[in-house]
Amino acid sequence: MLAKLSPRRTVRRHAVAGAVGLAMLGAGVPTTATDDPQPDLTRFYRQKVVWKKCEGGTTPRDLQCGKVTVPLDYARPGAGTLDLALARYRASGDKRGSLLLNFGGPGGPGVSELAHSGDDFMGLTDGYDVVSFDPRGVGRSSPVSCGDSPYAGAELTAGTDETLRDPNAVLKQLKQAADECAKHSGPVLRHIGTVNVSRDMDVIRQVLGDDKLNYLGFSYGSRLGAVYAAQFPEKVGRMAMDGVDTLTESLAKQGVAGAAGQQTALNDFIRWCVKDVACPFGEDARGAREEVVRLVRSMDEDPVPTAFSGEFTGQDLVGALSQALYSRQMWPSLERALASLVEDGDTRGVEAFATGGMAIPGLRHGRQETSPSGDGGLVDQENVPLDNLPAALMAVNCADDPDRPTARQITRNLGRLRATYEEASPVFGPFRLTQVLLCYGRPKGTDFIRNEVKDVDTAKMLLVGTRGDPATPYRWTVQTAKRLGPSAVVLDNKGEGHTAYMSSKCVRGKVDDFLLYGTLPPNGSSCGPEDGAGAAP
Repeated sequence: MLAKLSPRRTVRRHAVAGAVGLAMLGAGVPTTATDDPQPDLTRFYRQKVVWKKCEGGTTPRDLQCGKVTVPLDYARPGAGTLDLALARYRASGDKRGSLLLNFGGPGGPGVSELAHSGDDFMGLTDGYDVVSFDPRGVGRSSPVSCGDSPYAGAELTAGTDETLRDPNAVLKQLKQAADECAKHSGPVLRHIGTVNVSRDMDVIRQVLGDDKLNYLGFSYGSRLGAVYAAQFPEKVGRMAMDGVDTLTESLAKQGVAGAAGQQTALNDFIRWCVKDVACPFGEDARGAREEVVRLVRSMDEDPVPTAFSGEFTGQDLVGALSQALYSRQMWPSLERALASLVEDGDTRGVEAFATGGMAIPGLRHGRQETSPSGDGGLVDQENVPLDNLPAALMAVNCADDPDRPTARQITRNLGRLRATYEEASPVFGPFRLTQVLLCYGRPKGTDFIRNEVKDVDTAKMLLVGTRGDPATPYRWTVQTAKRLGPSAVVLDNKGEGHTAYMSSKCVRGKVDDFLLYGTLPPNGSSCGPEDGAGAAP
């Protein structure tokens, strides 16, 4: 899934991705369900975190930072290590352990998200140290990058008519993009993906002193939680997932579903926007939808200059819309940003959405830092590559998907694929298809998630699905719960927007009751739409 912005601090916050665990041999150390001999990971599980005040002038005073070291390659733990950035708010009540948060993604750093969204989770400090981290390849933890351009120059692969006339040129562009990402990302790129991040998270669990993992995961974080449950069923504590991801659908099918959901959200935004005299697309909803399509295409053909000699394309705009439409609370900010773009050529507002809330001057040729050397140590925040979020999202999704179409399949089916995606959404279809195609030229991903994450024998887990979720359709919640088996308990949120914990008092109350007190709602119970939940502020 795409990373999602948190709705409350649009220009400051990233989405985040979390991680989970692997087994090891040794006294007091967990073992996996497999009978195969496991490498000795004792030194990683027995390390201690040194907590200290986080650096940075805007960091909350009560937030503490630290790091944990994990193997680069779990099959060869002596072949190199990675440091992962951690952050926590200390428990204020009777502590029952730690609660690990994952805010979505993949591709967003957990440390900065926890710093900026801590108020939303202070209730959970009644029982836990609330902890998050930057997963491998993300944020300060050996961040991956594709260079100056978020998609290594392949943004228009699926979005122009030229690609259909010369499919072989598409293959060349995709391979160049894969090579560019490998060039800028270092050794971590070969060991990225949810299965390895899951192993990292089990190290974190042990290092934090917890016998079992207590976990709250949003969106992609549900995939992460499910993988952990499959790898370490005996280590699952109280686990809640909000905005449930699919475990079985291919990236191609996910892309179509995502494009359709985002188009629905865009249509809802437009119907709201045209009622306001400040809407830059006029007063007619149908005409406004056509205006958005024309705007994207015109900016792809003639990108808008930015303040620092960069350029902002139509696909950059689509990426911004993808982020902004996850929450109706962001609609007023999106309307203002689009008005500034359309009326004044000012890209700053939409750039803030496109880059996960970072103030980035010039996406194409701005102040992009090269990726670190790959020594595995934490990097300074100012040296995190500007394209890290989309680069990591792409890398993890490709690593998690075993499907790799051949060159012949791509050239033969590109026209049909593009038609399918454009039928789902004329705005988001080409953008989502490009993300799927960008796995071409990369190593084949794992089949573990699709084949092995099922019928888990764990403690009960709470899965929250929202009926009007544009990113993770409610049917995915039902499908994933069925696949996980009797351990999964479903809470049906009859509301709108991507995830529900932030927007529904009912959902928040039931999730907190489960995490703090172990009280689960009945399977299939629901939360109704709340007053004002369907309207933008």
